[in-house]
Amino acid sequence: MYLKLNGIEMSCAGEERWGDLLERLPEGGADALGVSVQGRTESLNARVEEYAFARTLTYADEEGRRIYERSLQFIFLTAVHRLYPGERVRIRHSFVQGLFIDLPGMEVTKALVEQVKAEMRAIVDADLPIERLSVSTEDAQDYFARTGQTDRLRILGYRKFKHFTLYRIDGLEDYFYGEMAPRTGLIGVFDLRAYGEGILLQMPDGSDPGKPARFVDLPHLLHTYTEAAQWHAILNCENAADLNDMIVNRRLREFIRVNEALQERKIEQIADQFIASGARLLLIAGPSSSGKTTFSHRMSIALRVHGLRPVKISLDDYYLDRDKIPLEPDGSIDLERIETLDIELLCDHLARLLAGETVNVPEFDFKSGKRCETTHAFSVELGQPIIIEGIHGLNDRLTASVPADMKFKVYISPLTMLNLDDHNRIRTTDARLLRRIVRDNLFRGTAPEDTMAMWASVRRGEEKYIFPFQEKADAMFNSALTYELPIMKKYAYPQLLAVTPESPYYTLARRLVKFLNYIQTADVEDEIPVNSILREFIGGCCFYKAED
Repeated sequence: MYLKLNGIEMSCAGEERWGDLLERLPEGGADALGVSVQGRTESLNARVEEYAFARTLTYADEEGRRIYERSLQFIFLTAVHRLYPGERVRIRHSFVQGLFIDLPGMEVTKALVEQVKAEMRAIVDADLPIERLSVSTEDAQDYFARTGQTDRLRILGYRKFKHFTLYRIDGLEDYFYGEMAPRTGLIGVFDLRAYGEGILLQMPDGSDPGKPARFVDLPHLLHTYTEAAQWHAILNCENAADLNDMIVNRRLREFIRVNEALQERKIEQIADQFIASGARLLLIAGPSSSGKTTFSHRMSIALRVHGLRPVKISLDDYYLDRDKIPLEPDGSIDLERIETLDIELLCDHLARLLAGETVNVPEFDFKSGKRCETTHAFSVELGQPIIIEGIHGLNDRLTASVPADMKFKVYISPLTMLNLDDHNRIRTTDARLLRRIVRDNLFRGTAPEDTMAMWASVRRGEEKYIFPFQEKADAMFNSALTYELPIMKKYAYPQLLAVTPESPYYTLARRLVKFLNYIQTADVEDEIPVNSILREFIGGCCFYKAED
């Protein structure tokens, strides 16, 4: 049998596993965590396939990082199981380059964290095998029932497949959707600390994987996550099985009403904060597919209820001509850099507007990539709020001419999603990508693969221009809707299934399909309000309809 691994042709006896072939690579494959085989992510313990074209996955790859994260989670769970058998562990959400973990019923102390950390280190040093087991659904259900893992038992009932994959470390078996590293010794870089009321499990640093990521204290973000947990408690919905039960039992409609009411109340609270601050400039920023446009419209209405008449300035009008944008070192143009905007002109206009003057706002022609010769006069009355929405809204360079006490900043993002179960979270980046795939296809005629092709660039822009400024916000808004995945699945699932193995985005498509397999589809769109954040992505939003 012949195959290619990292472009190198090899012969294989037919019984070898991918891990066996690593020593034949010039670099030895010491940092390999898995392999990508014709678009599929495979374990190093998987048998080599005939005529395969494969490449190793390391921490530099998105799939490699996910393998590392899952394996690190399992090592953490194994350590807690050894020290505190039977105690519940909940992997809540990401936090910078780490995971926030909750131990319900236990007090998280420094001594406890150090004990778990030492046990994790012992598991890594022992270089234990991480076994991959293929079992029948019935056997998996029996195991979860015997071990009291009711969250997995319930979600398993919604997965319509005959076989199930479990992983095992030193007798502890668990389920994770996705591949694992073959040995614990490959997962040696991590850190652990008490944070808030839980534990922060730090991943390797993205720029230097040989050391743990630096701890960053983000109190505003932590508060927003805590608030999201309170919302889930109010909604009485902890995981995907709870949501699926509502769909099956026809209780989703009331759930939608309460979920939307919680968001509406939060918007009203932010409006009250803005008014109390005495600010004139309301700046709204967040990553792609956060629902910024709909949120800015709803904020405008919330302010009008208080007798204010906010106006909006579009940053699109302040783009520089394409030929005036500074080039990157490789000669390309980064259209998400703040330097693509005429910052000097914008700052001048804002200062004059707040002083009661009239300015001539430019207009930008996206077809020609240049500013039009025509302008339009613009002014605001005394006390009238100005709303600016855009990715650089939290960067003070954008509004340097405006005093700090005149600015109120809001960061919006779907910060938390409903997890599958206690140990399998649904990443907010994946949920945002689903939103964008659906919206781009419905309203821009963009194929899912074209949206996925842009996603890596979009994510890099967010890391550089949005996330570093989020803690500067005066308020944060979690735009995730707990009920949204059953709605999004109806649109996205068929499109994702249509992505073929030959596509360079097959791996990404399959990753989204895997967690959607556990979500029931819901057909209750008539219950979704016309001003809902979700309407920005599935259509029917009142803010895009012309007045009769």
